[in-house]
Amino acid sequence: MLKLASRRGWVFDLDGTLTKPVHDFADIRCQLDIPSTADILHFLAALPPVEAQPRYDKLHAIELELSARTEVAPGAVACIAHLAAQGYQLGILTRNNRAIARQTLTTIGLADYFPLEQIIGRDEAEPKPSPDGLHMLACAWGVAADELVMVGDYLFDLQTGRAAGAVTVHVDPSGLFDWPDLADLCVTSLHELTPLA
Repeated sequence: MLKLASRRGWVFDLDGTLTKPVHDFADIRCQLDIPSTADILHFLAALPPVEAQPRYDKLHAIELELSARTEVAPGAVACIAHLAAQGYQLGILTRNNRAIARQTLTTIGLADYFPLEQIIGRDEAEPKPSPDGLHMLACAWGVAADELVMVGDYLFDLQTGRAAGAVTVHVDPSGLFDWPDLADLCVTSLHELTPLA
């Protein structure tokens, strides 16, 4: 099995990776009057500001409400505590904004492990699947992007990691692992990841 101890920086997606999934993206698109097949952030970014801003405001309100009722994913606390104790750099790369991400981390009891500047949201970098956020963290930590591990539950996380040259870890509690060609390691929970670091 892939050993990850030589990797210096660990970057985690937030929703569905460190938390139990609570986002219903079909419902969010409906509430924001966005086509069912559209990427939410790309759709909003393409709108004129006068049309986009009310939708961004509503999206923020939806995300804030979801953040308040999220729960920590199985194994997340032990995994992050272990990595921190080993001296790894830890970061968050999320399509949420930074304030929502910080609130979510506080809700699930992990905020102390992630300084604000190591939380990269959609306002700090081009959203995933762009690798920009990973490159920002690598630069801040003084490491090469291929020394990072990108951990996530969705296609965009794996595409982001692959584009940056990072090791990619797919967390899928169902065990289906829909994108095996993009994942260097597949786990059903973060419990499985802890012994490898």
